[in-house]
Amino acid sequence: MKWIEVQIKTTTEAEEVVANILYEAGVGGLAIEDPNDILAFTQNEDNWDYIDPSLLKHDFEGIIIKAYFPESEDLLDKIELIKQNIEKIPQYNLDKGLGEVTVSEVDEKDWAETWKKYYKPKKIGEKIVIVPSWEEYEREEEDIIIELDPGMAFGTGTHETTSMCIKQLEKYIKPDYTVFDVGCGSGILSIVSAKLGAKKVIAVDIDEVPVRVSKENIELNKVSDIVDVRRGNLLDVVDEKADLVVSNIIAEVIVELTQGIVKYLDGNSIFIASGIIVEKMDMVKEALEKAGFQILEVDIMKDWVCIVSKLEKDVRDE
Repeated sequence: MKWIEVQIKTTTEAEEVVANILYEAGVGGLAIEDPNDILAFTQNEDNWDYIDPSLLKHDFEGIIIKAYFPESEDLLDKIELIKQNIEKIPQYNLDKGLGEVTVSEVDEKDWAETWKKYYKPKKIGEKIVIVPSWEEYEREEEDIIIELDPGMAFGTGTHETTSMCIKQLEKYIKPDYTVFDVGCGSGILSIVSAKLGAKKVIAVDIDEVPVRVSKENIELNKVSDIVDVRRGNLLDVVDEKADLVVSNIIAEVIVELTQGIVKYLDGNSIFIASGIIVEKMDMVKEALEKAGFQILEVDIMKDWVCIVSKLEKDVRDE
């Protein structure tokens, strides 16, 4: 099958916004190439056989986001809309980088094989191991295996923001917890929560593609009896109460979420928030404290921040 690849050169800072623009345009698949991640992978000699040298030949500082669309009559209109929305990114006080948009044709099989060259099992935190569905992995006694197949939709699930969230979930989840995963993406944090012992997980995303991919990955990991995936705008589709909320999105959305999330929590609830660039850490911390949260931990990895907070008191009726 032939797909149209729309390639955007942008910055890590604008990654989530660009991804949202693409989802809103009806993207059929998404891949993110960060040369820093690939370069780190090559530092281990055991990985050299799996790296395509062309992946290291970026002629600019930033990331490349590749979106995949099936051929359609309105494709040119979609591409034009994407270009227009990319140009609007600076109004969110974000650096869009080059913002360059290019279009080419790609074979689905070739694209999938490129992923397999450097997507290998990776351990995150104490127990969680992300394993590609096509890879064999010799499990150790304490390992909790998460199987993922990025297919035409998502990357490896090992981005810094995801890794930090997983480490905090290992630390804070208790067996009787109800967990909300707001902006669930590939569903990886929902799957991790279920496999760490949460009794119920509600995964929410506004876009159709993440909801579909989350459901597929949840089925693959046999946690459908625990994880309920819902499509909607943040918490509009949730009536339950949570013991823990995890949200790996962007700083602006987390700031907006801090006010609305309070009515779904009690004085003992934990809020794990990531997808925050370092420059916007203080903005998020201020919003959390204003909403009645106590900051418990701040974890920083490269240019990304994960903030763990706890509701200081029951402020739902104030």
